Amino acid sequence: METLIALAAGALLIALGTRLIHRLNAQHDARVAAYPFSDPFPALSRPAGHSHPMPTERAAHRRRTGTWP
Repeated sequence: METLIALAAGALLIALGTRLIHRLNAQHDARVAAYPFSDPFPALSRPAGHSHPMPTERAAHRRRTGTWP
């Protein structure tokens, strides 16, 4: 009888863990979908003249931080 209870408790814990992981994955997918990290096709989604700045332009706007010489 104890073995049966232990097996049932183990199966219940596995089912609850699976459900928790499924819900966390769904929540993460919703967050990723709500905030796109980059444009899939930048040339198609940006109007002409609004491309990303060139590396030299980015370096000119960069501020120095810290105390390292």
